[in-house]
Amino acid sequence: MCTAVTYKTKDFYFGRTFDNECSYGEEIVMTPRNYPFRFPGMDGMDRHYAMIGIAHVEQDYPLYYDAVNEKGLAMAGLNFPGNACYNPPVQDRKNIAVFELIQCILRNFASVRECRDWLKEVNLTDVPFCENLPVATLHWIIADRDEALTLEAVAEGLRIYENPVGVLTNNPAFPGQMLFLNNYMHLSAKPPQNLFAETLPLQTYCKGMGAIGLPGDLSSQSRFVRASFVKMNSVSGDSENESVGQFFHILGSVEQQAGCCELENGEYERTIYTSCCNTTRGIYYYTTYGNRQITAVDMYREDLDEKNLIRYPLIEQEQIRIQN
Repeated sequence: MCTAVTYKTKDFYFGRTFDNECSYGEEIVMTPRNYPFRFPGMDGMDRHYAMIGIAHVEQDYPLYYDAVNEKGLAMAGLNFPGNACYNPPVQDRKNIAVFELIQCILRNFASVRECRDWLKEVNLTDVPFCENLPVATLHWIIADRDEALTLEAVAEGLRIYENPVGVLTNNPAFPGQMLFLNNYMHLSAKPPQNLFAETLPLQTYCKGMGAIGLPGDLSSQSRFVRASFVKMNSVSGDSENESVGQFFHILGSVEQQAGCCELENGEYERTIYTSCCNTTRGIYYYTTYGNRQITAVDMYREDLDEKNLIRYPLIEQEQIRIQN
């Protein structure tokens, strides 16, 4: 389970938590402009937008979990079990395998506006990357500094939704996530007013009571409400340090601690990594479960006209600064 969030100050930021019981060898991966993409359902492309994100690399191919291209378009795939529905390839459609969707969009488009009409012609296929990697059940958030979309392939077909909160978690489908927010319209960052009974002298007795009722459990629906409330009420300066710090605080409200969500196999789900990318500057920040110190990788410090993938392993060990 995961949570993705957008945030804007002077620059635009995009990131997510990746919650799972185990890691799959994720790395920071930059795909330079001349990396030779080869897609099963489409013509190859040897020149395209560069991108940076976290991916599992298989057979020298970046299987991105989330990424941002050099134009500031960002995208992440989140688990969508029980709802995701894909099709076999069909004629007269843009047949795109699930594993290549993020790469295909970020290599071609500079904004949400550019890719919106193209998405209407897409047929998401059930073609696996290889035999030992089954098709992932996902839905996606696509965002730039001006707008965000949620993309879902369900039994009724491919659905594209405007995403006004710039937040996505897992189940239910996105319309259900948005509908559920109506249950919390009374929440506020301000102290509450006495609407219970005018004849009773009710009053606040501590700070933060305007948010009483904000769900605190780890379910995807509750994480959607909590991340939306925190994001929509967040205040920070617009410097890079203030913006990035606030972004990690927003996602910190939905992170998962080992031991609190036990799975059927006896393992525990935890936040494997948390990411924040300044899409304006191409700087990808992250923390991991074992390393709370923010680490940054700047795509513009690399040769983006290269042909080979540029890879950095995640720093997993805790980095503690000794002050005295």
